[in-house]
Amino acid sequence: MHDYDRSSKWLIQHHGVFILRLGGVTGVQSWRPLQAELVQPRQTPDGLLEVHLAGQSQARLFLVEIATYPDRRLLEQVLRDTALVYLDRRVLPEVLTLVLHPKGQLRITGAHEETSPLGWARLQCTWRVVELWTLPAADLLAANDLGIIPWVPLAHFDGPPEPVLQQVRQRIDQQASPDERANLLAVTQVFTRLRYNDPQLLSLLGGSQIMIESPLIQEIVARTRHEDILRFLAARFGPVPPEIAAALQAIVDETKLDALVEWAATCPDLEAFRTRLTA
Repeated sequence: MHDYDRSSKWLIQHHGVFILRLGGVTGVQSWRPLQAELVQPRQTPDGLLEVHLAGQSQARLFLVEIATYPDRRLLEQVLRDTALVYLDRRVLPEVLTLVLHPKGQLRITGAHEETSPLGWARLQCTWRVVELWTLPAADLLAANDLGIIPWVPLAHFDGPPEPVLQQVRQRIDQQASPDERANLLAVTQVFTRLRYNDPQLLSLLGGSQIMIESPLIQEIVARTRHEDILRFLAARFGPVPPEIAAALQAIVDETKLDALVEWAATCPDLEAFRTRLTA
């Protein structure tokens, strides 16, 4: 799920205010993402936003979790992440979960409770859940907010998808800055594939060429290669020194990473890999 996860996190970081609007938040005067500032980065939520609302003197924290499908593991994850934010900030955040696509009969209700083994302690959490497929696509398009547009293919609409995807493409072409256009089209394709894995439909959003051009997709591909290389090295030589991992993660060129995948599988030792890596 790397492409869905990273696409979602990119939208939170760059268009988080529009995700809050999907949850019914209005009156946002300013906002900024805080995820990078949290401690314990491996356990951080998908997004943590600091939001200044009209009529309120203090900024509010909004924790955002995005789930590709309904999953029981999400219940424990939201409880854990809410507790993490509270411990780190000493403030209980508002919590919003977006579920992108239905799967089976499971529905996320927005409530979870954990009880200690002897029953002496109980930890309970409730939060807001938005199921994308229940939102009218027409309403999302009418909002005329660029950050909402990538979610439109997952929303509810009657009839064939082509007219909706054409509207989505038109909005992105007209409203997106040159720096964001390829990423927005690529993210929209990633989400559209959850519902329609049809190359002809995806071509309406730029198809494979946009996926090649998107810096976000290039980063996703590079990170996948990084993980493959580090697994090769760890399996052959044991723990990989942090400085080698850091130097590897700075490389995004596909040709270089292809060569490093092969070298990770054939190099005689970690020092030889380090030498090739820094050459």
